[in-house]
Amino acid sequence: MSYKTYNVIIILLVTCCFQTTLAAQSVKKDAKKYQTTATEDALLEDLSHRSFLFFWEQSDANTGLTLDRSRADGTPLPPNHPSNNIASSASTGFALTSYCIAAERNWLIRDEIKLRTRKTLDFLANRAFHKNGWFYHWMDRVSGERRWKSEISSIDTALLLGGVLSVKQCFADDKEIVRLAKAIYERVDFPWMLDNGEFLSHGWLPETGFIPYRWSNYSENSILYLLAIGSPTHPISPKIWYRWKRERVNFAGFQYLSAQAPIFIHQYSQAWFDFRNKRERVNGFSVNYFENSVKATRAHKACNLTLSKRFAGYSENIWGISAMDAQQGYVVWNCPPADSAIDGTVAPYVAAASMMFTPDIAMPALNEMKQRFGDTIYKKYGFADGFNPTTGWVGTDVIGIDAGIQLLGIENYRTGKVWQWFMQNQESQNALIRAKIR
Repeated sequence: MSYKTYNVIIILLVTCCFQTTLAAQSVKKDAKKYQTTATEDALLEDLSHRSFLFFWEQSDANTGLTLDRSRADGTPLPPNHPSNNIASSASTGFALTSYCIAAERNWLIRDEIKLRTRKTLDFLANRAFHKNGWFYHWMDRVSGERRWKSEISSIDTALLLGGVLSVKQCFADDKEIVRLAKAIYERVDFPWMLDNGEFLSHGWLPETGFIPYRWSNYSENSILYLLAIGSPTHPISPKIWYRWKRERVNFAGFQYLSAQAPIFIHQYSQAWFDFRNKRERVNGFSVNYFENSVKATRAHKACNLTLSKRFAGYSENIWGISAMDAQQGYVVWNCPPADSAIDGTVAPYVAAASMMFTPDIAMPALNEMKQRFGDTIYKKYGFADGFNPTTGWVGTDVIGIDAGIQLLGIENYRTGKVWQWFMQNQESQNALIRAKIR
């Protein structure tokens, strides 16, 4: 053996050992993941099943469209309620994903779930109104007709596609589901939504055309842009991913990428896209979006605790402020910075959705909310969307997108299955590769 060959072998062995050490350290680090108790597992299972029941019972059996909201106790909304029979395209996307979870957990017969899935996809592919593949934000649950003069919504269509692509892989043995899912996604004309501009529009109205607002900074738009970049038929340039603003927030010792917006902007996209162990590097700035959301969640809890002097109900394990129901109606609050209109209301779904990021602070919050207030806030479809532990007010409803993000967040913590199904799509992988998120 030559001296040169010997050196090569030594280098290879050292490299192998180094890589093995790194892998071992990674496994050891993963082993420190928060471990739930049997009682906590039972709570997560029960809350998840109740959330699924909302999607199963409040989706039309023929169109598959899912209500935007319903009474938390399962009773119908009054006939004169403004949300009566109003379905949401985003809620329907969460419903489709919930069917995968239900099949995996044997909550219903798999063939029954697949039948509902096929009917939903068939309606979306062949009967629902669309504009260049994009869907209305609000629709009649039975007919699919436009409601509330809503827009053709870019972000709500993206969240719907999250469910469409999830069932495509979850039920990959069903050729019709796969065919319909492909048809729905591949029909979406993403460049059209750019409206010849630099960023995707928030949507389009038949009366006035494109909405002037653009997705130009970090928000829940990650799934929208990545689906557009990964499209096999109508993609946009990956360069657009690097155009939007990346602003940093510093709060309570946490520095992270965010906008002054509710915490849900860190949750929606990552319910489907798996950013773990992947990093983006642009203009000297490096970010792992999963770790970024972990920091944002911890900062969010810290922001809640700063309000405890004003609202005694906020405490170490009672927190969660976002877009939610409050006594004055539906509100959209951010923290940090703390919105001046915050009145002490808590949205339990915030902690539930955060299970995929910070189970060590989310699980104790779910435990305490259930133990202390369960008799009044925990109902047929799980936690009420909002309650005020300071005043005693409790909301009557659950909201589809909130029930959905909590269900997906919990399942990703427990099994990672939603990430797995969605990321098995080659288009999802292509999107990250093209955007250079590795």
